[in-house]
Amino acid sequence: MAYNNSLIFPLFFFFFFLLLLFFSSALSFPYDISFYIDCGGSTNTTDPFNTTWLSDRFFTGGISSVVSEPLHFRFPQEKTLRFFPLSSGKKNCYILPLPNGRYYIRTFTVYDNYDGKSHSPSFDASVEGTLVFSWRSPWPENLARDGAYSDLFAFVKDGEVDICFYSIATDPPVIGSLEIRQIDPLSYDSATIGDNFILVNYGRLSCGSVQWGPGFSNDTDDFGRSWQSDSEFRSQSAPNTVHSFSTREKISGTNQPPNYFPMKLYQTAATVNGILEYELTVDAKLDYLLWFHFAEIDSTVTKKGQRVFDVVVNGKNVSTVDIYAQVGSFAAYSVHYTVHNLSSTLLTVKLVPVVGAPLISGIENYALVPNDISTAPEQVAAMTALKESLRVPDRMGWNGDPCAPTNWDAWEGVTCHPNKDGTALVISQIDLFSQGLKGYISDQISLLSNLVSLNLSSNSLGGNLPSGLGHKSLVQLDLSNNQFTGPIPESLTSSSLQLVLLNNNLLEGRVPEELYSIGVHGGAIDLSGNKGLCGGPSLPQCSLFWENGHLSTGSKVGIALSCLVIVSVLLLVIYIYIRRSRNDYDFAPPHDLMSMAAKRNRYQRQKSLMLLEMESQHAKGLPSPYGPH
Repeated sequence: MAYNNSLIFPLFFFFFFLLLLFFSSALSFPYDISFYIDCGGSTNTTDPFNTTWLSDRFFTGGISSVVSEPLHFRFPQEKTLRFFPLSSGKKNCYILPLPNGRYYIRTFTVYDNYDGKSHSPSFDASVEGTLVFSWRSPWPENLARDGAYSDLFAFVKDGEVDICFYSIATDPPVIGSLEIRQIDPLSYDSATIGDNFILVNYGRLSCGSVQWGPGFSNDTDDFGRSWQSDSEFRSQSAPNTVHSFSTREKISGTNQPPNYFPMKLYQTAATVNGILEYELTVDAKLDYLLWFHFAEIDSTVTKKGQRVFDVVVNGKNVSTVDIYAQVGSFAAYSVHYTVHNLSSTLLTVKLVPVVGAPLISGIENYALVPNDISTAPEQVAAMTALKESLRVPDRMGWNGDPCAPTNWDAWEGVTCHPNKDGTALVISQIDLFSQGLKGYISDQISLLSNLVSLNLSSNSLGGNLPSGLGHKSLVQLDLSNNQFTGPIPESLTSSSLQLVLLNNNLLEGRVPEELYSIGVHGGAIDLSGNKGLCGGPSLPQCSLFWENGHLSTGSKVGIALSCLVIVSVLLLVIYIYIRRSRNDYDFAPPHDLMSMAAKRNRYQRQKSLMLLEMESQHAKGLPSPYGPH
């Protein structure tokens, strides 16, 4: 086959160009999973930055609403909200399937008197079962009217992210928008810090600049981070005037993995003739991860030693910085430091000059929030299955992790405690007395291996009792006043039960004898009101062939033996019949039958000739060989 060289080279360069595009895009930022959710929005919208926002009508419960002053807000996603009244339960969640990894999550929370009550709500917010944000009434007036953005970095390890809201007292939680973006899992020194912390933003400052970043300007940040002006965080007691530097020169070392800090961050800086001081408000119970960003963008600094300063955190010198000595000019340089054991809610950062004036481009301050202990995965699966099979109503708030965060109450009617080694939470008690349930008990209840007490009484539950209902840990079982059918499972006899209430159901069959030992050993048992039960005290006798709603084992054995005898007799009759038939008929191939018939005919002819000859001899007076007649 002949090839056209005029096509080969263009195709070669075309595919080479595609490969370059692929690798350049992969190197620039290889993470492309993101969600932008307009909470309370009825349709998908696009903001001025060409970002598509998804309506949340398919994501969660609650009720959608609109802020009281829509014209006060710039973007469509800020003008709507979703609130969760108590009729939706105390706990409500956005649950999205995601690949395991690390994610940047940002929320917009707004009240703006949407309900006309002039009462900003008190509620908590959690991510992956860990408490991250708390809102308490009354909010500052500017936050209540304008709303506030909050963000964090969190690891997802179970294939989905849970972002939940928990009502304090009777206040309905509110949420305006939600953003989720996948980021580099090694970012912010996670190799050292580990993946068991959530980094909550307590201040991300762009020094010498105004606020910028996704959602605020056309400037890009691969992680979706927005950057505040540092002006609000400078110490008011500092007597010196802060000056701003800026440049349009390209800064090397930016937009690089794993942190992908944007170039714009390093193109501005703040400096002062003297000490440059910042004050950051914190929660003293937590540790904090500080990141300091520098770039020598003053072209008059041309050698090391011209600008040297100390970074002092809460009175401790944590680093001496000479930007030019580290990376030269117009290049990004970062230093990070972890603050432990705070005794005050104010964290101070000072840049103290050694030679020349200090200069800084940005500061990030993240609270290191340890992941809360969560419910064991198999028990989460069991509780999720029970939620569906029991048809638990929305008002009970069975959403997210059944037991976590530990700061909140567990699901309504559920009691939890840590397992033996303290690595997970387990379900110890379920009490859903008279909750209007109309389903059945899922077989997955067998996964609740730490369940001590189960009370589902006075509902309208039906179906058979699952065979795995009675773990050894189970002490109390109350399923009375329902519509359960079928036999009592044998598994209940192997547990540590001290109380069994199965009265007023539709159960049937023989009651296991071991179950009555509960009453003998000081426990209590009530099986009354089940017309189909038999075989116990105060119950009718069971039919000879009936046990536990089915044929008894003895009955099954007897039937099997009877069938065996009948089959044996039939086989014997058939055998005798075949043997007798063989005496009357020659069972052989046709040619064998013809051969046998020919032999028979020859024998008969020979016999006739012999008889004729003997009769002839007898006539001649010879004695007969057969003796006298």
